[in-house]
Amino acid sequence: MGHMIDPSPRVLGYLAKIGGRETSQQHACRIETQKRADAVMQIAPEQAAFLSLLVKMLGARRIIEVGSFTGYSALAMALALPRSGRIVALDISEDFTAIAQHHWKKAGVAGKIDLRIGPALASLKKMVIKREGLFDLAFIDADKSGYDGYYEACLKLIRPGGVIALDNMLYSGEVAAAKPKGNAAALARLNAKIHADKRVDMALASIGDGLMLVRKNYVADGYFPSHHSPTWWKNR
Repeated sequence: MGHMIDPSPRVLGYLAKIGGRETSQQHACRIETQKRADAVMQIAPEQAAFLSLLVKMLGARRIIEVGSFTGYSALAMALALPRSGRIVALDISEDFTAIAQHHWKKAGVAGKIDLRIGPALASLKKMVIKREGLFDLAFIDADKSGYDGYYEACLKLIRPGGVIALDNMLYSGEVAAAKPKGNAAALARLNAKIHADKRVDMALASIGDGLMLVRKNYVADGYFPSHHSPTWWKNR
């Protein structure tokens, strides 16, 4: 087995400095959030850089975010999108997202973000019913007990070849316990489910608190008839 990184304060500080690039507004959003008692819910700067790079590598134009908090992750992805790109951001808190909207506006990306306040699973189900599908990327970072439902809904909404990224899937290592409890148990079950899920390709990486990456297979649903080329969706 290869060497594993020890997430010591020294290494985490190095990652914050070198692990990715931030705009001044991203930095302002991150620093403001770090002063909060619930700042642990914010992703790390290197995770934001990873998401930004993923958006560009996918050539993404349509993104779903489940759980926006104070807006740092959506800001990173919105900055990486082309001018016509859009994010549907789902969150239950008007207080958190008021902070997010301030930073999105200051960064000039508010027009790219469609914020929808309410229970995320209900919002996702409405999107499925309305056939708002063919998203390129989904990022899930919300209440852990709801992850399985979010995963299934997002799998219906992303295009074949699209990606779902799920944060906190190692849950500080608690998923590896002999008998995980609470949120850790829910995430451990989902990790096992995704590992066995033939609808997707997957990899669980020790980025941040554990980032699960899932790529939807072309045969996962009826969106990809066999006679189409793998790039047909770009002309949608």
